[in-house]
Amino acid sequence: MNRIKNCFAELKRTNKKALIPFVEAGDPSPKHTVDIMHGLVASGSSIIELGMAFSDPMADGPVIQLACERALAAGITVAKVLEIVAEFRTKDNTTPVVLMGYLNPIEFFGYEKFAKAAKEAGVDGILLVDLTPEEATDVVECFSQNDIDLIYLLAPTTTKSRAKKICEQASGYVYYVSVKGVTGSAALDVDSVRSHVESLREITDLPIGVGFGIRDAETAKAISQCADGVIVGSVLVNAIADNQTQPNDVVVKALSNILTPMRTSMDSV
Repeated sequence: MNRIKNCFAELKRTNKKALIPFVEAGDPSPKHTVDIMHGLVASGSSIIELGMAFSDPMADGPVIQLACERALAAGITVAKVLEIVAEFRTKDNTTPVVLMGYLNPIEFFGYEKFAKAAKEAGVDGILLVDLTPEEATDVVECFSQNDIDLIYLLAPTTTKSRAKKICEQASGYVYYVSVKGVTGSAALDVDSVRSHVESLREITDLPIGVGFGIRDAETAKAISQCADGVIVGSVLVNAIADNQTQPNDVVVKALSNILTPMRTSMDSV
């Protein structure tokens, strides 16, 4: 069962776009994450991107860097991330889960061992920020054999020829980074995003998700008019940080207050 493909097919059938939130597994502690994931789904999320904390998250801004630090301090590991997904799957066998992180922890775990364990846990896709197509041959095979989509980032500076090469190797969807810079960047030029997305559609049939700089219902609605998915990260991670000492239900409510208006505005297009 390919949950990602099924998800986008159903969204297309109902003329909707994917709302894809990112949260860091284990932030503020591992015991919070499963409840947070179910809360994301209840708030209208289509796919969940779940961060795997790393000590040197070079593509991320301060908000997610701090989330990584909190998760690591709370004892999160790659194995515990997979346990979280497996627990989530006991109640939700439909919502796709994509793991997002960096090469080092997976390489230390072992690619083949990780891919098999991820499949058993119920993972649908993985995005490794620092994995380039040239270095991914063996990794692609490893994940494809376990029915896990390998998702890639595309930047505004990616040339069309380079983007084509990346898309040929990608599966599930591609993640277009809407701004130059790290996660949490403030500037978002919707017209520029639309132009780049239209260019990408000429070279790939994969769904295109857009992330970085989306922080409210207005920007989510604008991006949903040109992309297949709206990816939201730093504003959610910030809300978790602001409520890290609160009970789970308070954290979940804080995230719902952000996501529900986004879902409503996206569906109004």
